[in-house]
Amino acid sequence: MRRTAACLLLSTTLPAFAADPVALHCERLFDARSGRVLGEHTVVVEDGRIRSVQPGRARLPDGTRSIVLAGRTCLPGWTDLHVHLGSQSSPASYSEGFRLDPVDYAFRAVGYAEKTLMAGFTTVRDLGGEVTPHLRDAINQGLVDGPRIFAAGKSIATTGGHADPTNGYNSMLSHLMGPPGPTEGVINSVDDARQAVRQRYKDGSDVIKITATGGVLSYARSGDAPQFTEDEIKAVVDTARDYGYAVAAHAHGTEGMKRAVVAGVTSIEHGTHMTDEVMRLMRQHGTWYVPTIYAGRFVADKAKEPGYFPEIVRPKAATIGAQIQDTAARAYRGGVKIAFGTDQGVGPHGDNAREFIYMVEAGIPPAYALQAATVHAATVLGVDDQGVIEAGKRADIIALPGDPVADITAVMNVDFVMKDGKVYRRPEAE
Repeated sequence: MRRTAACLLLSTTLPAFAADPVALHCERLFDARSGRVLGEHTVVVEDGRIRSVQPGRARLPDGTRSIVLAGRTCLPGWTDLHVHLGSQSSPASYSEGFRLDPVDYAFRAVGYAEKTLMAGFTTVRDLGGEVTPHLRDAINQGLVDGPRIFAAGKSIATTGGHADPTNGYNSMLSHLMGPPGPTEGVINSVDDARQAVRQRYKDGSDVIKITATGGVLSYARSGDAPQFTEDEIKAVVDTARDYGYAVAAHAHGTEGMKRAVVAGVTSIEHGTHMTDEVMRLMRQHGTWYVPTIYAGRFVADKAKEPGYFPEIVRPKAATIGAQIQDTAARAYRGGVKIAFGTDQGVGPHGDNAREFIYMVEAGIPPAYALQAATVHAATVLGVDDQGVIEAGKRADIIALPGDPVADITAVMNVDFVMKDGKVYRRPEAE
């Protein structure tokens, strides 16, 4: 939705950051480029940017406000590359779509966004949800608290595919609504593919999301069948490139992944049935992998609960979900580039950091897991002003007790959050 003149005025009059300089005294600092934890550092922040990073307890000009983060490691604010802030899984999720309005989902999303920010995630990429572009704008205008959002808006699907919004509708509803088309994010040809991307541009999306294969939670039988032709995906990618968009491809099945990688997508999401051939293609094309181990483990666990999922979904959740952690382990050993994403909205928002623990359980080194949510994620987003604590970069800084490289479980205890130089959370006793 285009911003109104009133919204534009509001966004320029509300402060986005604290202008006065503040110094953070960090007992340790995570260098995201090298993956090493360094000793004591002083980070000076001004006008929403990092002004300087100095080793030790640096001398500061008189009047500089200080925040002492004793016993804590400072890290760049984390990025979760795969969330859905407009929803959260529950046994009622499938019926709520018929009862709730977009406004209901928008109000829920405000709370989910704040939980995500307070957990240390200063940036997210929301891969499918019509309310999220509006939430992004509200956060940017200072109306609500939340992470910086790169929003896909409506995911692009094929008829009957994962993200076809009419899956599961009865014949009367389908007749009344008519078949969805590119405006609604459903395509069946190369021309449709181009139109769907252009519609996302019109809607104000920041990234394009396609559902290259079936999905676990959609009301459909197959969770891994390919659902686009390679020509259709290439049309999406080529048109997206015209508008400066990256393309993220949800994909569980092998053939769908191969088509997406060859067609030039930026990232493969989930990647459950990734084979050695797919890994070779990903290395060749420079494709990123976003595993979403959390979502896999969550749905596999909930599939054991009768009634949590519809019966058409339950077998997919039990079989596909349980495999993602092993796939992530093989992908890391196979030299595939990995970036951080959870698919939260499947699991509970605010618990995103548990993905780090699952990555380490899969054999991914803690330092690499932290890089996946910092420098790697920034590369996937195509930005160079975040993901590291360096002079001139955005002042997105978090802190937590302990050393997460030595003990990855420390990621669950974030107690300091700064985004664009504004402090949103701080320890009770500094």
